[in-house]
Amino acid sequence: MKKASVSTGKLVRLAVLVAILLIMCFTPLGRLQVGPVFITFNMVPVVIGAVILGPGSGAILGGIFGLWSFSTCFGTDAMGTILLGINPFFTFIMCFVPRVLAGWLPGLVFRAFRRTKLDPVVGAVVTCFLGSAFNTVFFITALWGLFGQTDIVQSLGANLWAIFALLVGTNAIIEAAVATVAGAGISRAMLRFVPERKKLKGAN
Repeated sequence: MKKASVSTGKLVRLAVLVAILLIMCFTPLGRLQVGPVFITFNMVPVVIGAVILGPGSGAILGGIFGLWSFSTCFGTDAMGTILLGINPFFTFIMCFVPRVLAGWLPGLVFRAFRRTKLDPVVGAVVTCFLGSAFNTVFFITALWGLFGQTDIVQSLGANLWAIFALLVGTNAIIEAAVATVAGAGISRAMLRFVPERKKLKGAN
């Protein structure tokens, strides 16, 4: 009965995070436009889920983020729309897989922190930063690997490092800062009320 209650509680928390993520995805709450650049904050609920619920939940939330990202390629995002016309399958891979990994891997990182004597707050800060960093690194790598020879990607930079410098300098730093501060702060507060994450053994 206790195990079933814990599982139900985990599903409820996951559902709440999914709802928050969807609200952020489909409203202006999840992004900020600075000139022609869009800064997204959608990784915040993803990294929170990875910390308080584990890598599986982080992957689910990342997958939802990835599906939304793919949906913007149908006319909402100019670059995504162009890439969709070039190769729909590669576009889906580029949008979906990096976000799943960016939700799953931070959960594994936080699990490793929980098995050490380090302060969980430090683990939450590192995990939330890495979640945003993974999202940026995996997405740009997929973009270059799948579409690096296309004119639209070549216009961003002559090579992978040039594109990294462009995107990191415009939006990735702000996204990482928000994900780290907001994600770690909220995660720290929520960890106090998540019984299955309090003990080192048996943590997801």
